[in-house]
Amino acid sequence: MAGLVERREANGVVTLVLTRPEAMNALNSALLRALDDEVEAVCVRADVRALILAGNERAFSAGADLKERAGMTQEQTRAFLRGIRGIMDKVERVPCPTLAAIEGVAFGGGLELALACDMRVLGKNAKAGLTEVSLGIIPGAGGTQRLPRLIGVARAKELIFTARRLTADEALAWGLCTHVVDAGAVLATCERIAAEIAKNAPIAVVAAKAAIDGGVGTGISEGMLLEQRAYELTLGTEDRREALAAFAEKRPPVFHGR
Repeated sequence: MAGLVERREANGVVTLVLTRPEAMNALNSALLRALDDEVEAVCVRADVRALILAGNERAFSAGADLKERAGMTQEQTRAFLRGIRGIMDKVERVPCPTLAAIEGVAFGGGLELALACDMRVLGKNAKAGLTEVSLGIIPGAGGTQRLPRLIGVARAKELIFTARRLTADEALAWGLCTHVVDAGAVLATCERIAAEIAKNAPIAVVAAKAAIDGGVGTGISEGMLLEQRAYELTLGTEDRREALAAFAEKRPPVFHGR
């Protein structure tokens, strides 16, 4: 939907910017539909090397739109939750690497959206937390499952049970993000990381992500088998032959995703 999610593209990197500044990018039905459409479009494009999700300087997303939620029946709320879970799952399944550029707040569903990404970068002034129990509910869009896998069970329980809001430095110490940078520099940092990703062989990057994601939660034997299969997918590619030729010729490789 126009006006709710702004799409930017450059050098194989797509950036989706949430644009509900008047509501701290709270996730209402219209914004979620717009985001779902944009993410779906990225999922089917072979030319996208990385995806960045961003908000503004005040908020990545403050979470669910409680004003909209207050007017819903229980049945409508259940349907809404099914929809938001589906969108988070879709973000997690984007074939290329994904980054969340977090300035300001990322609370509740906003943090759950960031958790569905592969990497998170926070500005110095950012705050993040799964605050749902303070509202009489629990994280319902993957937070109880993705957070423990990211930072460990005990820390996830503490964060969720207390509804604590972590500072950026605390989030880094807890393993919630990979970088904390100056306020205003988050998107540029994500763009730099995305550019580093984009210069590599795209089929190999996608295969590596699939192997990592598929192996998490499985036994080591199953994970090793997934890695072997993903590796074999890269062997017959033009990109692999280009990399070998570039090495022999002492020049940078030029990859085409074939």
